[in-house]
Amino acid sequence: MADARYLEDFLVGQTFTSGSITLTSEQIKTFASQFDPQPFHLDETAATASFFGGLVASGWHTAALTMRLLVDSELKIAGRLIGVAADELKWPRPVRPGDTLHAVSEVLEVRPSKSRPDQGMVKVRTQTFNQGDQPVLILVANLVVPRRPG
Repeated sequence: MADARYLEDFLVGQTFTSGSITLTSEQIKTFASQFDPQPFHLDETAATASFFGGLVASGWHTAALTMRLLVDSELKIAGRLIGVAADELKWPRPVRPGDTLHAVSEVLEVRPSKSRPDQGMVKVRTQTFNQGDQPVLILVANLVVPRRPG
């Protein structure tokens, strides 16, 4: 990756954006049937009578979509996206069929490793938004980032 960033390239306050992805009912049901088979993810009729009042994506589906958005985003890290911890994970509102999602990541902290001089950690807050710019996922994660060689 020619545009890959090293630890020294990150600054607190930097933001990185992603493209977008639109979710269909079929995608919601397919993911749910394999990983989160609950009625409000699988069946429109059952979902109407649920807490959500309609079909919604699993939060884990939203997290997986967020990961896809991050991998394809401006947040290019030498050595790729390697997370070691999530300090926070929230789903403030559900994702529904037809929602178009995009992610924005903000650097919260940059710190060299004390035990591994060739790498450091970057703490990032990623918010995934729907088409109305309402957050549907908030993730604060710690990423392993290599230091620039030499």
